[in-house]
Amino acid sequence: MDRTPPVRVLAHSLPGDKVTAYLAAHRDWLDVRFCTEDDDDTFYRELPEAEVLWHVWGPLSAVDIAKGTRLRLIHKLGAGVDSIAVDAATERGIAVANMPGANAPSVAEGTVLLMLAALRRLPELDRATRAGTGWPLDTSLGESVRDIGGTTVGLVGYGNVAKRVERIVTTMGARALHTTTRPDGTPGWRTLPDLLAESDIVSLHLPLTDATEGLLDGAALATMKTDAVLVNTSRGPIVDERALADALRCGRLAAAGLDVFSVEPVVPDNPLLGLPNVVLTPHVTWFTADTMRRYLDLAVDNCERLRDGRDLANLVNQVTR
Repeated sequence: MDRTPPVRVLAHSLPGDKVTAYLAAHRDWLDVRFCTEDDDDTFYRELPEAEVLWHVWGPLSAVDIAKGTRLRLIHKLGAGVDSIAVDAATERGIAVANMPGANAPSVAEGTVLLMLAALRRLPELDRATRAGTGWPLDTSLGESVRDIGGTTVGLVGYGNVAKRVERIVTTMGARALHTTTRPDGTPGWRTLPDLLAESDIVSLHLPLTDATEGLLDGAALATMKTDAVLVNTSRGPIVDERALADALRCGRLAAAGLDVFSVEPVVPDNPLLGLPNVVLTPHVTWFTADTMRRYLDLAVDNCERLRDGRDLANLVNQVTR
């Protein structure tokens, strides 16, 4: 009896042991090949045979997509599809899907982690303690370090992650504000200028679009409190990094917690790297075992839908199948 060939998947990342064990349960119908982001030889060798591309890192250009001659689905392991040439995929009849909300719990916790680390001057205290210069205590701590519970947290964007952050910080005693493109009728809504002026912590939760690129430029940053903290776990280009570095260097802002950058991996001459009042992580607030399990559940489910001819979940484009 003829056996239906397995669905061929190319995953643009390397698996850990837990991923390998998870996928072993599906190997009778799912054939997943892996390559690292910088392994172009393997990527371009495997791409023409792949029906599904599990896309983690970017960018994925129109030229890349054209080489995927058997592609039926590009599945972003995450929410943002700004690194994928979606229009090019649509023109070729390739579905593009994402995973809205799947990484929200991890990103929300990572966001609060950066808030706390920046607000409590964690990197500076860590360095001082390791160097043996943490004692006697810096008397400025009592005048500069704050509890989240005593602050106003402004959320720029109000999607899945922002709402989870709001629940966490309000439980800790903070007052939360938010802004969206239009008033939503809730007491916490503010215009962006009002939110920036009123907040002790400003946290960004926006997709990268033409409208949001450079949204927090020098003029916008100048409207924030001088003892405010900026946190960005969304996309780097939403902030003018040079303007932010200038504000942090000159004391126009107290601190920043950043997981994303305008160029990734972050370049060595990025001015933010040399500032002591910045907490940095390499775009990993989403990257936990819990998020990866949710990603795999959704990715395998869509592959199963594709195999069975059912409607795909979480499509971001419209294609004729």
